[in-house]
Amino acid sequence: MSYNFKTIKVIPPAAELINIILSKTQRKTPTVVHPGYAISRIRSFYMRKIKFCQETLNEKLLNILENFPKIEDIHPFYGDLFNVLYDKDHYKLALGHIKATKNMVDNMSKDYLKLVKYADSLYRCKSLKRAALGRICTMIRKINSSLSYLEEVRKHLSRLPTINPYERTILLTGYPNVGKSSFINAVSKANVEVQPYPFTTQALYVGHTDYKHLRYQVIDSPGILDHGLDEMNTIEMQSITALAHLKSCVIYFVDPSEQCGYSVTEQVHLYNTIKPLFKNKPVVVAFNKSDLKRV
Repeated sequence: MSYNFKTIKVIPPAAELINIILSKTQRKTPTVVHPGYAISRIRSFYMRKIKFCQETLNEKLLNILENFPKIEDIHPFYGDLFNVLYDKDHYKLALGHIKATKNMVDNMSKDYLKLVKYADSLYRCKSLKRAALGRICTMIRKINSSLSYLEEVRKHLSRLPTINPYERTILLTGYPNVGKSSFINAVSKANVEVQPYPFTTQALYVGHTDYKHLRYQVIDSPGILDHGLDEMNTIEMQSITALAHLKSCVIYFVDPSEQCGYSVTEQVHLYNTIKPLFKNKPVVVAFNKSDLKRV
């Protein structure tokens, strides 16, 4: 199963969402009621307004909840990647805020519908409708921070490469600037930026190649420095997450020319440091830049 986060729809801010819901309610429901109408018809007119507004908001919020992946339902690789990039707790809290608001609007609307059902005048019905829509708008404004946060997550998710955790995978790792990006550009149709300075690659990149009629995904991971997990930044943790969760053949790149800025001794030490992550994975140590002289 592959995950395509590019299909998640844009999330409007609270003010825009309010405008969408109120204008749609105005367009899709009757707009004129006369004092001479029977009270049952007046009640029905205003009940329809409240119910339509509630159902429209329910649909919008439900789409948000269904479009965003649930951490518990996705592959552990993506679960940890979410935690690295967005903070899993903050992400869950934002979705929980949206869900709680949806439920509160549903329950509040039911209460107002009951009040309108037994209202005894046009003025009373109109006042209750105005109060109901006003409270719905207030509840939407309270989730503005969660909507904005999820929109930022959506933008970032849309830029993530589509990685299939169950596909044959070749994972490139090692210190920064040892030639991983040049390799993936050479063996696949990927077009990863290559520069003569470290940390050019700041995210996971995917290319595909065929060998003996079999398809492989080649993943270029950001360079890793030799220090503890607590000291690693977001860029390095993406590589660690891929190494920890993806079933793959690992190619560990070594630059014997040391033009990457790190000695062979340091590169060997990093290999031994992250070696536990290679458990149950075939590993190839690739000596790159062998045509260059040691600095």
